[in-house]
Amino acid sequence: MALSGVEIFKLLPKTNCKKCGSPTCLAFAMKLAQRQASIDACPDVSEEAKKILGEASAPPIRPITFGAGEKAVKMGEETVLFRHDKKFVNPSAFAVEIKDTLSEDEIAKICQQVIDSEIDRVGQKLRIDAIMLSNVSGDAGKLEAAAKVIAAKAAVVPVIISTTNPQAAEAAVKLFADKRPILYGANTSNADAMAAIAKANKAVLGVAANGLDELSGLTEKIKGLGVADMVLDSGARKAKEIIAHNTLIRRAAIKKGDKTVGYPVINFMQRQDSLLEGLLASVGVAKYASIIVMSSIEKWKNLALFTLRQNIYTDPQVPMQVEQKIYHIGEPKPESPLFITTNFSLTYFIVSGEIENSKVASRLAVMDCEGLSVLTAWAAGKFTASKIAQFIQESGVEKDVANKELILPGYVAILSGALEEKLPGWKITVGPREANTIPAFLKTR
Repeated sequence: MALSGVEIFKLLPKTNCKKCGSPTCLAFAMKLAQRQASIDACPDVSEEAKKILGEASAPPIRPITFGAGEKAVKMGEETVLFRHDKKFVNPSAFAVEIKDTLSEDEIAKICQQVIDSEIDRVGQKLRIDAIMLSNVSGDAGKLEAAAKVIAAKAAVVPVIISTTNPQAAEAAVKLFADKRPILYGANTSNADAMAAIAKANKAVLGVAANGLDELSGLTEKIKGLGVADMVLDSGARKAKEIIAHNTLIRRAAIKKGDKTVGYPVINFMQRQDSLLEGLLASVGVAKYASIIVMSSIEKWKNLALFTLRQNIYTDPQVPMQVEQKIYHIGEPKPESPLFITTNFSLTYFIVSGEIENSKVASRLAVMDCEGLSVLTAWAAGKFTASKIAQFIQESGVEKDVANKELILPGYVAILSGALEEKLPGWKITVGPREANTIPAFLKTR
């Protein structure tokens, strides 16, 4: 259970030395209780207290890394039920199922689809994160053969091996032993054998239960067998069950401190109807699924799910923003156009995308307005003639442009007169109000 600020205070040295950066030990204790500070900041705390406080401050959902290298997936580490309390930490991972009954060519084709799924959206790399190999044949040899194809064709992609057969599990999972795979399929009848295989191959163990009561007892047993990292499947398959079970698991871990369910959750959304599958996957994204397994990964479905996941797993209290600087789109020359906008990520990527579509090499001056859009920044007094003039003068862009013309967003045309006064020698041109008209605007020049 999480300790209160007062309970933490009792374990601190109570010297009010200020070495931790807080004015008093009580203030530091309150920060620890809210997970806004680390116990390591106190140089005088006893080892006994550090151990107690370290355990108490651990996230209620165990942090687990699945896969290896730059495409490894981080799961868990969540501390809240609702993102307006504090942002969700690690986004849901999307996995596509590959059945071991498929041909080598079919398996290789899906592996390539996973590799090609990555897109760039507002500066973030979004992709299908993992492959799940299912032993639907029930044959250990077929599972191992399919695993070899995946290991060769998608070596950088995190892998889930799904089987309840310990012999098949051991043959397949050893191919990924150095890549932190998930071995899914531990149940009441095979828990001992699957736990031993997971430990031997440094795999995360996927626990398959039939209901929440069975899940809690099974995880406790597996933990006693020496397996620390698990992902949980309560057996929920319908949307109603997924919402109910995921919510109860998350609430029990966060509000009740129940360590038996304090692990990431895996949900299986496979459906023949791809639209229905996408809708179910969206339920998992919204309601606490750490891994979402699907049967297909069409581009239209990926884009919808990537966008939803990105929206939910951003900090609602911090606007998405890009760095303030002069961006080159194409290879601009001295006579190339110079646009200006704010550093709200979506604004930047939409505007830069439309300039790129125009095929006209340009410069885009992006001004720090604390991640606000153009109109919002103007209304807040952060995108004014004085501040724009200061930014342009300090940026040094004047030496790179021949015509000293600045193209202003159409929505703030009201600033053009004042900006001409603040930037002597510059021509201020009012540009389009909407970004999608930028290509036509540039072609008329």
